[in-house]
Amino acid sequence: MYKPRDIIELIADNVKKTRNPFGAPNRLINRWWRTASLPREGDALLFTGLMYQSVPYIEGTTRYLERYEDTFAARYLRFGRYVPKSLVGLGFAFMASRAEKKRCNAILHDIAAILNRSGVNFGYRPELDFYSGILLYDLGDLDGFVDHARFVARILKDNGVDKLITVDPHTTYALKVLYPEYIGESFTVKTYFELVNFTGENGHPRITLHDPCIYGRYLELADVPRRVLEKLGIECVAVRNGGGFTNCCGGPAESISPKLSREIAGRRIAELQAAGAQIVAMCPICMANLRRGGLEAEDLSTVIARCA
Repeated sequence: MYKPRDIIELIADNVKKTRNPFGAPNRLINRWWRTASLPREGDALLFTGLMYQSVPYIEGTTRYLERYEDTFAARYLRFGRYVPKSLVGLGFAFMASRAEKKRCNAILHDIAAILNRSGVNFGYRPELDFYSGILLYDLGDLDGFVDHARFVARILKDNGVDKLITVDPHTTYALKVLYPEYIGESFTVKTYFELVNFTGENGHPRITLHDPCIYGRYLELADVPRRVLEKLGIECVAVRNGGGFTNCCGGPAESISPKLSREIAGRRIAELQAAGAQIVAMCPICMANLRRGGLEAEDLSTVIARCA
């Protein structure tokens, strides 16, 4: 295990200087929209929180963290915040393969297609799309989280944004629950799958949903994607410990101890595989941890978009 303080201080420094936990420019991470025809204006703003775009970098960073965990080299991690961010950005540019970035960007394209098919009047403005700061909250840096949340909320409010469409549980929880509680700023927040408004019959015949802890336990949204899939003619095979009793994928513990995260993921993977159906996730962190454990899970948006 790494010293939590070293990890927290490095992430906090990155967020403070670059507005994301990797210390790389947002323009390097957020490129999916360049190959999508998206309106800039609408009744609601599509807000990705840069989470899916970050998966290739999370996977790359975790590989290095796992390699050096509990070694002599681990003690030098605390000096990472002194590395110029321009060099950090250059390093991240080569960390993720084009195929990995294409795979994750395709998920966001699917979500946009789902919203269009559902007749949702939305816009996307990349200059307003920021990381929510949720990892700072998860790791206990409340002061850093509050400072960053105020920055994000101010940008949105100054641009007249009140309604947000989110794509992952971590960003959803931050905007819907934590921002009102910690900085007194409220938005109308809906996940994209709450807005699905079409039916179909050409999806997977049977799938098993892995519920993220936040959707299952904290936001109590586990029933919504199941109702959506039912309308699409897709059977959801129950898994032991699902919905409000879902088991963790191991994230975001990978930032402190990749070994512990892998152990937790292994237990969840065994439960999911026992269901005997195609595994479908709806969280970028869950997908990354399940993949690291050897389980190829599809994203919920991919399954829904196939029926759009």
